[in-house]
Amino acid sequence: MILYMDTEFTGLHQKTTLISIALVGDVMGKPIHFYAELTDYDKNQVDNWIEFNVISKLTLPPDQPNFKLVNASDYFEITKPKYLYSIEMRGTTAEVKDALINWLGKFNQLIEIWSDCLSYDWVLFCEIFGGAMKVPKCVYYIPFDICTLLREKGVDADVSREDFAYGPIMPNTPQPPSQKHNALHDAWTIKRIHEKLSMGLTKHK
Repeated sequence: MILYMDTEFTGLHQKTTLISIALVGDVMGKPIHFYAELTDYDKNQVDNWIEFNVISKLTLPPDQPNFKLVNASDYFEITKPKYLYSIEMRGTTAEVKDALINWLGKFNQLIEIWSDCLSYDWVLFCEIFGGAMKVPKCVYYIPFDICTLLREKGVDADVSREDFAYGPIMPNTPQPPSQKHNALHDAWTIKRIHEKLSMGLTKHK
């Protein structure tokens, strides 16, 4: 199965730290997601751009419990006694690691991960578990990048992701606040782009 991932982090450099992570997908026709905001990222690395474009887009309140089931009444059974659900949480890297291992294990199948310009995303994902050799065995060791797929389909790899996924904002219409750089929003956008490209759609439709 495929999960689409996005992360937000404290800068484009080797010692960057993870601010948030989201993985989204569909199982048996139902959307599902894992979204975590980390509490132990390096706040000394946060500059004005990160503060304005990333920190301001975090959605969980400071008093959010460390672990929250989303749509808990909508559990659906995969294999007894496993149940699949969405998670939104705030916590340390160790807490996110434990929750993510548990959540990924409930799919009971090999997981393929797609992301966007994923050089940093994939390394940070692996670092949650202590390195690439410790990533859960249910995750396929090769990640995939929609940038490459865009180029192979003849689309400018620098195209606006939101415009390509959902269509450009029409002139003279109110524009909703952009949620770009919120990991959960961006992960769903990546999913939409991959689905359009897989259907052979390379225009705004």
